[in-house]
Amino acid sequence: MTDVLKTLHEEAGQTMAEYAVVLGVITIAVVVTLGLLSTTISNTLNSVIAAM
Repeated sequence: MTDVLKTLHEEAGQTMAEYAVVLGVITIAVVVTLGLLSTTISNTLNSVIAAM
């Protein structure tokens, strides 16, 4: 019975999987955001370079 309870309380594998999913979602969000803002970022950098 004790072994069964220990097995139920071990969540290391599940926790790592959850971290991987969260990391994947954050990575996708960053890539999409940079993709959508790339033109604006480029224009801003060009304006700064031209001002120098």
